Amino acid sequence: MGAVCPCAAATGSRPRKSERANTDFAISRFRGQAAIRNFGSMPFKLAFASNAMKRYSLDEAIDLVADAGYQGIEILLDPPHAFPPHVKDADIKRWREKLAARKLAVSNCNAFMLYGIEGCHRPSWCEKDPARRKLRVEHTRQCLYLAQQLGAPTISTEPGGPIDPGVTRQQAADWFEQGLRSVLPDAQKAGVRLCIEPEPGLLIEKAGEYDDFMARFAGDPVADKWLGLNFDVGHFYCVSEDPAANARRFANRIHHIQIEDIAADRVHFHLVPGDGAIDFDAFFRELRGAGYDNGWITVELYTFEHKAIEVAKRARDFLLKYL
Repeated sequence: MGAVCPCAAATGSRPRKSERANTDFAISRFRGQAAIRNFGSMPFKLAFASNAMKRYSLDEAIDLVADAGYQGIEILLDPPHAFPPHVKDADIKRWREKLAARKLAVSNCNAFMLYGIEGCHRPSWCEKDPARRKLRVEHTRQCLYLAQQLGAPTISTEPGGPIDPGVTRQQAADWFEQGLRSVLPDAQKAGVRLCIEPEPGLLIEKAGEYDDFMARFAGDPVADKWLGLNFDVGHFYCVSEDPAANARRFANRIHHIQIEDIAADRVHFHLVPGDGAIDFDAFFRELRGAGYDNGWITVELYTFEHKAIEVAKRARDFLLKYL
């Protein structure tokens, strides 16, 4: 399987499964332009994650995503974009005005990465040191209120985090639950759903592990409305699960979707949709019957910072036929 952290993957060092010929690329762009005519009636909405554009400011990323033809943007709540301790009221006002001017909505806010303090996964919800767990909790709390100001319906967070030596799965899950319960009142107050994102190599990586953990919140009306699933298509494929089957499994329980392709070897390296081995025909067939009311499909290609504009356009061209 092999998880790859975004900081290591951002160089795009791994080659794509295949390079598209110029003629194929031109054809895909033509089809995308034809499909755009019916965009307003499509059941899903397409967004692009700003963590692929860390070489640009958030202001620039908003323009680039809009220019690429997307309806929305997922905003990274971490440097260099919108790390809560660095954000001023004037920034929020400017971003909101720019989003409105470019007719771009916020699909989700990424509260997973935490390079503003340490790294991609740390500090986590599962640290041995309670002071470090508190750093993750307070970051998430700040992200909920910032997401509210930016107009996002959801934020995504890591699924607990790495399990340290000497820590049992039970203990890690207990700490994760404790942390989540401490911020759920903030999610309710902000009106922003907190979404757990299963990821290879962390506490929760498979569908069954997610269900087992969420059983802890059974009967909790606040958790039922304000805690949920960030369904990352490629992550489930990485851990040898079928994204289409999981779309069916999680019917009416998916609250945001991130999408990318993964190579046939299932190594955790995000590829442009269509460049890997995932069966997107099957996935979208199942998703259409899964009661996914949010509607946002966010392309996440942080692995291609060096060619973010190109991959944003290629991903959109490929995905338009499914919307």
